Amino acid sequence: MTLRNPYEPSPSDGALLHVVVAGGGIAGLTTALALHAVGCDRVTVVESARENRPVGAGLNLMPPAVRELDALGLLPRLEAGALRTRELRYYHRSGSLISREPRGLGAGYRWPQLSIHRAHLQHVLAEAVRERLGPAALVTGVRVTGVEPLPDGRPRVRLEHRDGARRGRASLEPDVLVGADGIRSAVRSALNPAEGSPPWNGMLVWRGVSRMPARAVGSFMFIAGDDRQKAVVYPMHRAGSDVLVNWALARPAESAAEEYRGDWNRPVPVESFLHHFEGWEFGGISVPEVLKAADTAHEYPMVDREPLGRWTRGRTTLIGDAAHAMYPIGSNGATQSVIDARALAHALALHRDPAEALDAYERDRRPTTTALQRANRRLGPEVVIDLAHQRAPHGFTDIHQVIPAAELAAIAARYATTGACDPAAANRDSPYTVPSGPVRI
Repeated sequence: MTLRNPYEPSPSDGALLHVVVAGGGIAGLTTALALHAVGCDRVTVVESARENRPVGAGLNLMPPAVRELDALGLLPRLEAGALRTRELRYYHRSGSLISREPRGLGAGYRWPQLSIHRAHLQHVLAEAVRERLGPAALVTGVRVTGVEPLPDGRPRVRLEHRDGARRGRASLEPDVLVGADGIRSAVRSALNPAEGSPPWNGMLVWRGVSRMPARAVGSFMFIAGDDRQKAVVYPMHRAGSDVLVNWALARPAESAAEEYRGDWNRPVPVESFLHHFEGWEFGGISVPEVLKAADTAHEYPMVDREPLGRWTRGRTTLIGDAAHAMYPIGSNGATQSVIDARALAHALALHRDPAEALDAYERDRRPTTTALQRANRRLGPEVVIDLAHQRAPHGFTDIHQVIPAAELAAIAARYATTGACDPAAANRDSPYTVPSGPVRI
């Protein structure tokens, strides 16, 4: 099988940069759009799934990511299928309120925080890629099986076609390879062959989406629990008189297995874990009722990746979860992937030498995401729930008698600053906007 190169011969005044992006998820698609925005139109996104169908449930996009997506002209489309997150509440499992924080515009940001279904986000991104770069820019049913450097520094990308009768192998030799292929990245594995599987922390996560009457759903996002198990619930889309509600639950696995050996996206009946959350009600919202309204539920191990000392080798680099997969805490996974994409395109636009550009991108992004990976292992802003339970396990009437107001504020501010999500940083105009023009080498 041969992948046809759809591009015209390079002009005599310099070769147009050709970038291959491994992975057609949020990070990969945003990378393609960000590259197009700075004048790089020779982009090929290869996605291993035979159909570019999104998986998962909901997510939150923080204001810095919304700023970057707005700069790409996508905000109206995104908001058509999302809700602005106006408030976040933390509760102790007893029902006692720990804190409530305005979010997005209500917290003084120039851009909103969006609660959005991953399917809608990915559809908007994929549709924009096909519109702006052409339908040939997104190739499905093709996975990366290996990477090796060529004498001139370019990567040779080995590919395998997975589409039924058209099975076969091929290779591409682009100017730059971007590994955006997730937590089990083949590109990362090629750069770090001794790394092994993502480490599991012993926690299981259940995710799902419920369709509920608007009267049964609050207008806020909440995170609740104790130092053993937690629930995250928030509305993310209005559909007539109903609301789509995203939920995620976490608690330790029943068995102390050394390694999670189950399917990473395993459908399970809600009844298999519902009993752990009986009686949980927060701000008038019943967690069991939300769970019972779900059509399906999926189980995942809570895993991340060890921070790398280097993302880049020559003209190959990593982005998103392939670079810095972190625990699902603080709404930073998709947010940081979007910012990565814009930073990478910015660096490639400003540096004629692709290797220098990738080094500049990594210097910009790796310190921030490494700090977030480590902060999320310490539970990030959700540590307030553990502190409240440790200090008042049976509940309380006044949180400030348990955790002083200054301590609560410091925890939230410290995490926001770590991810450059504080208003002072996020309200600046995008630092990744450059004049559009052909990107050459």
